[in-house]
Amino acid sequence: MSVALIDYGAGNLHSVHNALRAAGARDVKVTADPAAVLAAERVVLPGVGSFGACAAGLRAIDGLGEALETRVLEQGAPFLGVCVGMQLLASVGLEYGETPGLGWIPGEVRLIERTDPAIKVPHMGWNDVSPMPHHDGAELIEAGEAYFLHSYHFQPRDGHHVAAMTDHGGGLVAAVARDNILGVQFHPEKSQSYGLALLARFLEWKP
Repeated sequence: MSVALIDYGAGNLHSVHNALRAAGARDVKVTADPAAVLAAERVVLPGVGSFGACAAGLRAIDGLGEALETRVLEQGAPFLGVCVGMQLLASVGLEYGETPGLGWIPGEVRLIERTDPAIKVPHMGWNDVSPMPHHDGAELIEAGEAYFLHSYHFQPRDGHHVAAMTDHGGGLVAAVARDNILGVQFHPEKSQSYGLALLARFLEWKP
């Protein structure tokens, strides 16, 4: 089982790499090489920082975006986006202006609105993950608690793409899914047994 862990200068690569190995992945390549992406059985896109910086970092690597589209969208390799790696699936991010995303799951990434002064932004720490009934990727997301750290949240246009929700002064999307694509707002690599179990299911996933 080969996993391409995408290195575009915007991910917590060491922790994600270790978590994938702990979850059962035997061959994890940290790479920005389009040829390695095209050869991988599964693809993981991490991401920390701002949407704009992550999008720019991804687009700065010649051929990487095209390789991701070929391997994931055309050839159907299972894909996991983590935190900003999940947000990049959106059509556009509205952090420090408008930045185009990958557009794989239509929607926008917006600042979390504080409807209650007691609610803090960023949304940081452990919180519930509540799977949505009849969503795409139902076999991957289970109810539990995961570790979150984000100030912006993904709002998909199609509710069927919402795989799970969490509550932070109101509902926030915790996971999205479509066909062979899964994105999680939380950090599996920081979510202890819950996160490792999710990664193990992803490694066995046959969408």
